[in-house]
Amino acid sequence: MRKLITLILSFASMLVFSQNEKNILKEIDSISQRRWDSVALDLDSLANPKLVNFDRHFKDTIVIRDKVVISNITDEIPITPYNMLQLKEPIKWFYYGRNNVVFNQSSFSNWNSGGNNNIGIIGKINYNLSYKKNKHFLDNTLQLGYGFVASQGEASRKTEDYINLMTNYGYDIGKNFYLSTGFQFLSQFSPGYNYSVTPSPEFNDRISRFMSPGYLNAGLGISYNPNEDFQVIFRPVNGKFTFVTDPLLQKAGRYGLERDGQSVRSEIGALVNVLYRLKIYKDINLVNQVNFFSNYIFHPERVDIAYNGTLNIRFNKFISTVVSLDLLYDHDQVQKLQMKQTLGVGFSYNLGFENREKNKKLIKPFAD
Repeated sequence: MRKLITLILSFASMLVFSQNEKNILKEIDSISQRRWDSVALDLDSLANPKLVNFDRHFKDTIVIRDKVVISNITDEIPITPYNMLQLKEPIKWFYYGRNNVVFNQSSFSNWNSGGNNNIGIIGKINYNLSYKKNKHFLDNTLQLGYGFVASQGEASRKTEDYINLMTNYGYDIGKNFYLSTGFQFLSQFSPGYNYSVTPSPEFNDRISRFMSPGYLNAGLGISYNPNEDFQVIFRPVNGKFTFVTDPLLQKAGRYGLERDGQSVRSEIGALVNVLYRLKIYKDINLVNQVNFFSNYIFHPERVDIAYNGTLNIRFNKFISTVVSLDLLYDHDQVQKLQMKQTLGVGFSYNLGFENREKNKKLIKPFAD
């Protein structure tokens, strides 16, 4: 009887254990299924795929990954101290060049209204080479321009002629202020004439030529450049030198000379230069620049004023229009306002660095 009871209890225990084992296996299968569902591919989602865009960078592009804000300026404006001194990338040398050629031509044959056959051309270049390292900045600019018009029955006459070389060194002292020093040289290439007085001039009728006059400004001071479009340079110590190397033109009163035979006139004073750029539209900008100079020794109240305004209109990569206005008042030369205005539509080509506003801040080392 005891053996029978033992057998019955053993059989009951086996049934209970078997049921528990089934429950445990079921729980294990449930956990495994949940894990599989969490990582398995949802085939239904392939009906509406989601595409992700990736940034593409060309091999000639340097990506600036810091958070420096760079102004979105047009191709006509090169990088200036404000942008360069804030870049943290190991780029030291910057260059920029703009080339302009303007043609105009007129031809007449049996034209009732009359006219004179003529052809004209103006060429301009503007190159900038700059160096930046830590808080040091060196800027070099070369601007050259020459143009002439040739009309039937008349000698050719120049319409544009200038040489402008500038160098400026600056040291960042904080809050957009820089200690600066530099010089500017101005002159022209060929002799100039007063065509209203001598319609068909000879060489002895010249009123100017290379280094007659020539101007050199050199000084030491401070500059303020809070953004790309505004800059003020103040030089409390500035020397202004006027050169007249042609003996024929070395006459008292001409170009401010104090006596006949004088070849160099030296002045010491203060200089203020203001640059302001205005973006009118996407490819239209107005550049204003004005210089003030006061002689400490001789009539400091007679301030020399030189203004240049240039309107740049860019139609596409190669075609642009440039309208410029120059105003000059120098009491020692002519006690009247001098004015020059030019307009040109022609071919232009830029090369070098330029700023572009995209998803990333880019500087392109080469022209497109």
